[in-house]
Amino acid sequence: MKLIHVIVLAIIEGITEFLPVSSTGHMIIASSIMGIATDPFIKLFTIAVQLGAILSVVVLYWKRFFQTINFYIKLLVAFIPAAVFGVLFSKKIDALLESALTVGITLLVGGVILLFVDKWFNKPTVKEEKDISYLTALKIGFFQCLAMIPGTSRSAATIVGGMSQKLTRTAAAEFSFFLAVPTMFAATGKKLYDFYKEGHNFTGEEIKLLAIGNVIAFVVAMLAIKTFITFLERRGFVIFGWYRIVIGIVIIGLIVSGHQLETL
Repeated sequence: MKLIHVIVLAIIEGITEFLPVSSTGHMIIASSIMGIATDPFIKLFTIAVQLGAILSVVVLYWKRFFQTINFYIKLLVAFIPAAVFGVLFSKKIDALLESALTVGITLLVGGVILLFVDKWFNKPTVKEEKDISYLTALKIGFFQCLAMIPGTSRSAATIVGGMSQKLTRTAAAEFSFFLAVPTMFAATGKKLYDFYKEGHNFTGEEIKLLAIGNVIAFVVAMLAIKTFITFLERRGFVIFGWYRIVIGIVIIGLIVSGHQLETL
């Protein structure tokens, strides 16, 4: 894995992690275009680089992370379903990750759903995180489990889940950002554990690449979050729906035409 690969993937991660467009789908396309052959370190990198993006949430919303204990209880409640499903179905999830076609189809289907989300959930009553109940947090957590299907987008699943529980677009997006913190820390921790359990070790060069990737993802994600919230308040999800449909068709088209897409 070269430095240019790290830079490109980190930028993609920073932009797409919090948008409802699937960072996995974009990384598959990018890695295939760049001809990156997957190995244990690259698979770890695509997960670990999310830490940089996640830290941008803590920095941007740092005041929210020093509130009442209820804030953390809600995140824990919302996190539990994904933790349980992740342990129970880890092998099936890994198998799905090997299918680029699954990513393409899920992107396409999710895109169609996003075209109608603004009309389906147009009477929100919950405007702030403090008004989210524990039961609502749990329901959003179950929506997050849908993101275990590659191409769904964790952000899309949790935001739509929030809106279905009468959260405003902004409130749903922000809670999705907050929920990403424990979820991605747990995912990275598990990936690191598996990496070492399989007998792998980091080289000095790999540590440097991970550090560079996380710094880039951190900076890009901060800009992406600010831009996304502003855009979401004004325009909604339709543009993201059409974008997902196009990307999904591109992936499916490449597969049908005989191209071998490298999965992550």
